[in-house]
Amino acid sequence: MTPPADTTAAAPLPDVVLIGAGIMSATLGVLLKQLQPGLTIEIFERLDSAAAESSDAWNNAGTGHSAFCELNYTPERPDGSIETDKAVKIAEQFEVSKQFWSFLVEQQLLPPAPEFIQRIPHMSFVWGAENVEFLRRRHAALTRCHLFRGMEYSDDPALLRQWIPLVMEGRDPQEKVAATRMDLGTDVNFGALTRAMFRQLQQLPGITLHFHHEVSKLRRDEHGHWLVKVRDLSTGEKRRVRTPFVFIGAGGGSLPLLEKADIPEGHGFGGFPVSGQWLKCTNPAVIARHQAKVYGKASVGAPPMSVPHLDTRMIEGRRELLFGPYAGFTTKFLKNGSFFDLPASIQANNIGPMISAGLHNLSLTKYLIDQVRQSPEDRLAALREYLPAAEMPDWELEVAGQRVQVIKKGEDGGGVLEFGTEVVSAADGSIAALLGASPGASTAVAIMLDLLRRCFPRQLATAAWQAKLRQLIPSYGLPLGQDAGLAADVRARTTAVLQLQTSQTTPAR
Repeated sequence: MTPPADTTAAAPLPDVVLIGAGIMSATLGVLLKQLQPGLTIEIFERLDSAAAESSDAWNNAGTGHSAFCELNYTPERPDGSIETDKAVKIAEQFEVSKQFWSFLVEQQLLPPAPEFIQRIPHMSFVWGAENVEFLRRRHAALTRCHLFRGMEYSDDPALLRQWIPLVMEGRDPQEKVAATRMDLGTDVNFGALTRAMFRQLQQLPGITLHFHHEVSKLRRDEHGHWLVKVRDLSTGEKRRVRTPFVFIGAGGGSLPLLEKADIPEGHGFGGFPVSGQWLKCTNPAVIARHQAKVYGKASVGAPPMSVPHLDTRMIEGRRELLFGPYAGFTTKFLKNGSFFDLPASIQANNIGPMISAGLHNLSLTKYLIDQVRQSPEDRLAALREYLPAAEMPDWELEVAGQRVQVIKKGEDGGGVLEFGTEVVSAADGSIAALLGASPGASTAVAIMLDLLRRCFPRQLATAAWQAKLRQLIPSYGLPLGQDAGLAADVRARTTAVLQLQTSQTTPAR
């Protein structure tokens, strides 16, 4: 596509329309305004605030995924070796995100870093001889890459009691346990970050953010531009917006909108919604005794987003402690969506892949049914695997957000259930949609750079855009996973700018 030339004059119609006010749209909006300040952008969000769905801290996002502790990113091969390619890629992508945020903090385009990012150890914890051996081999494999240098491994209960006293308290002393610890881990409040980015955007000329507005239709006009039909949910007023470029970053709501656009590249895609719940600690004394993100191994058949973890988070300026998530099934694609979302998404071009994916993932279906049937006692039993001394009065149930896992056509024509994120774009780059979930928010900057390559290739090739991108992201275009010196320099800078030198110890509620 060829967007309008850079100009500071207000265009009668927006150059860009962003659908959804989550971390993805915020990131793309800020990137585009940095690269081409004269662009006009309209943003439409169906709820009354930004980051109210998956980007909100209570819903899903919040870890700062770096592959330090998430065991599902390092599967075991049939020969017993550990696959690390995905983990290295995610670690690289998170470093890209930190560089971009550092630039925005330095330019005072974001608030002081502690308002949205904190340093906190990332840990993996396992029990049982087989899992302990897996973790030992995972540690050995990951630490061959400099991005994971500094990761500690221990199967010494005495040291583990220092690292994670609550996890070790009350545990059978004969049980074989092990953990890895990466002190460089972070907790990111993506809700706070997203809202800060939109506040900054709204101060710029050419930016209009509409809350409580729902996009109902997308179609092309005779000139190849997109006509976006929008309804104001407060007044019922409808209008059409004409634009050369649309980004659909509506979380679980992206698939239905992609289907409305009816581009050939979007045919065959389906979605499988997975809901979630947390146990939230209400006892300040318990919260104060745990200072880490502790991830374990997922149950057989569980989706990667359901990897259990005991998670310290900073939310609204207070330290919180969550355990979960407990997965469930609903036909909603959004927490504030409709029970008709899933059936309405089934079309002639995707029913085959969706049925095929369902038949090939019966273990996932069984897992979700079992999760839905869990009693409070069942949830407490799962918590006690990580916190043996846990008492139910110290915890309450909190509803998390929705994730819609991508279903797409496989090479054999059947359906494949994907557990990552996928950018789907038209051949001419005039529209793009982001589907999928984890690691999502943590790699938003890398995902949006990929979108720029797809949708703005001519502009991206210019010297002006290249120079600006290297200013925004000093490692842009360079392989962080292969250059130890560059990675060390990048980390030193972002650690200083984002004030991540030491772990924060903000008091619990």
